[in-house]
Amino acid sequence: MLLVAAGLYLGGVWVLRRRGHRWPLRLTLLYLLLGLGSYAWVSFGFLGTWSMQIRWAFTTRIALLMFVVPVLITLGRPVSLARAVLSERPRARVDGFLRSWLAKFLGNAIMAPVFTCLVFAVFFTPLSAVLRMNPVSEGLISLLVPLMGTMMILPMAAHTVARTSLFIVAEFLFAFVELVLDAIPGILLRLNDTVLDHAGLWPGALPVWFPNPLHDQHLSGDFLWFIAEVVDVPILVILMMRWIRSDKRESRKLDELSDEEMAELTAAHLRGE
Repeated sequence: MLLVAAGLYLGGVWVLRRRGHRWPLRLTLLYLLLGLGSYAWVSFGFLGTWSMQIRWAFTTRIALLMFVVPVLITLGRPVSLARAVLSERPRARVDGFLRSWLAKFLGNAIMAPVFTCLVFAVFFTPLSAVLRMNPVSEGLISLLVPLMGTMMILPMAAHTVARTSLFIVAEFLFAFVELVLDAIPGILLRLNDTVLDHAGLWPGALPVWFPNPLHDQHLSGDFLWFIAEVVDVPILVILMMRWIRSDKRESRKLDELSDEEMAELTAAHLRGE
């Protein structure tokens, strides 16, 4: 997956160069080093190595793959590169998907807290231990979790889904609600004195630093709480950028109206139409 993602991006840069256009080196480095580099660090570093044995490594890995890695990937503007490289028909399909009901549903701040709570709720059940200790589910998590996170962040980062100012204000309100909701799973894991996944110590010889199950769960809550709160900041920044663009777009439309059209629009607004 990592090699395919890097190959597609670099292939797009190469195609642009052959056409006589330049793709900023800064964006390429952001995509490769921060975007794919963060995925490699999470998947193959300490978190990926100990994810099956340690709860906090498992929960932290999922949180980073869902929230942090997709944001870093979008810094390289892969959608903009795809638009520049693809021919008219494939580009129309990409734009059509980003404007589809699915993209609109996933790419707003209302969906994020609901989806986050549903995912994090798994950590309070024995299903968490099953997913953590099963090699098949571990592999699927590495693929599906960042894909779902990217699906939520791409429509916002690409600025292809038009929103009214009123809708963006509502998204801001939900984003601030998310600041509170995201903290709840981490707090509950931290304060609960019962091992919620009902799994004991990992069998076999363990390092001296290996935490006991309860302390492991408390560490999961600490890291989960911290990550869930920090990643809300770029979401708020994206919403602010979207609001600025929407305000400029609506102001431009009003400036294009004639005096008669503006008077008619004002009268209709006063009549409540």
